[in-house]
Amino acid sequence: MNLADVLVASATRSADSTALVMGQRRTSYAKIEHASRRVAGLLAHHGVGPGDRVGVMLPNVPEFTFYYYGVLRAGAVVVPMNPLLKARDVAHYLADSGVALLLAWDTAADEAAAGAAQVGEPVPVILSDDASLEFLDEYEAIDAVVDRDPEDTAVILYTSGTTGQPKGAELTHRNLLRNVEVTQHDLLRLGDEDVVFGGLPLFHSFGQTVTLNATVAAGASLVLLSRFAPAAALELMVEHGVTVFAGVPTMYSGFLAVDGAPALPTLRICVSGGAALPVKVLRHFEERFGCEVLEGYGLSETSPVASFNKPGTARKPGSIGTPVTGVEMQIVDEDGTPLGVDQVGEIAIRGHNVMKGYWGNGEATSAAISEDGWFRTGDIGRVDDDGFFFVVDRKKDLVIRGGFNVYPREIEEVLHEHSAVAEAAVVGLPHPELGEEVAALVTLRPGAKVTESELRDFVKGQVAPYKYPRLLWLVDELPKGPTGKIQKREITLPDVDS
Repeated sequence: MNLADVLVASATRSADSTALVMGQRRTSYAKIEHASRRVAGLLAHHGVGPGDRVGVMLPNVPEFTFYYYGVLRAGAVVVPMNPLLKARDVAHYLADSGVALLLAWDTAADEAAAGAAQVGEPVPVILSDDASLEFLDEYEAIDAVVDRDPEDTAVILYTSGTTGQPKGAELTHRNLLRNVEVTQHDLLRLGDEDVVFGGLPLFHSFGQTVTLNATVAAGASLVLLSRFAPAAALELMVEHGVTVFAGVPTMYSGFLAVDGAPALPTLRICVSGGAALPVKVLRHFEERFGCEVLEGYGLSETSPVASFNKPGTARKPGSIGTPVTGVEMQIVDEDGTPLGVDQVGEIAIRGHNVMKGYWGNGEATSAAISEDGWFRTGDIGRVDDDGFFFVVDRKKDLVIRGGFNVYPREIEEVLHEHSAVAEAAVVGLPHPELGEEVAALVTLRPGAKVTESELRDFVKGQVAPYKYPRLLWLVDELPKGPTGKIQKREITLPDVDS
């Protein structure tokens, strides 16, 4: 078994079909297959063999696929890295995973080299640019795909975490292949005629499984955008007749903020993940663009897809749906005891999608995965009597004000009901008497006008007295991670004195 087999199968079946579109550049399955063979030769030249880790530090460009599948083809392990990482983070990734070689895009050259130099035994860095195919042709092509055990690690994905250094989630060939199969057939129902939008970072689990690997497995086309911008994305979707869009909530909000946004007549399915999608955003998007949005749920540690609202079946807006085929989910208390319908607790997951563990960190692995295979997500949720799951909030985001639990997502949903609000983030701030106070940061839609006190009163009129944000700031933007997900840990505000 090898995840690279999805490329080999599609290249054999549809060699001349367009796999990737970027600008005016079109890349066929045959070209990716050819390049992946040369990458395997490059790795052999540098003494990299099965099980060795290789860093891949590229943006959303066709070359990412050359290296990604080439590393897998050689039986090595891909360590995807954000090309915007600074040297300090680069050094952590390399040292923690024991990377033998770093393949980096030319725009990441300085930080890649500086980070590699900080590692005890400096890691060799191979730089890539848009002449990569010519560069790779210097190396002997290796046709064979190294056979790996299904439980061998294919990819190590570093999770951002809320505290401490990122941990590397080990995803096996079985983890990823089964997740791709579920995504391709059960969720997106992809065929070779589909055109998928590739605006999610390919170095991230969502982008890798739901856009890249699922598209390649289906022999479909992937339209790449190196950096997501709503207006540019809409233009590409119209130009190339995109049929499938996968994104995070801020992308959907961004589309709604585009004045004079074009119709998307070819779009047949949209999926949202990575964070909670406000129900109002979902409804407005569907009204404006006429395409159903299916919300799902997953984490890097679950390959990532764990649950989804399924196409062609009843769905529940605001719900993350039901577990995908071969996966179980339950709500548990602090001791891991399953809870009943509509009881709030931690979401736990078990199935083919759950990672092998955290690379080199047995203690963290044991804390996250029980002896009988249940992965504790750190997310608070509930399940209704129809088996639909709902995320209430992140466990670590919970605000406890005067002994009362306040779930930020609930307050964010209320804020999104106001017509002036574009994005919202609710956090807890230290308070000397209450323990924590509820605070909100809000960005407004273009041209919208509302005061902080008006927004505060708007929420106050809809929730219990202890829940509304006594502190509310209007800001120009909220900090976001590489997928566009709001990063609450990067929000810094003054302490509350009274």
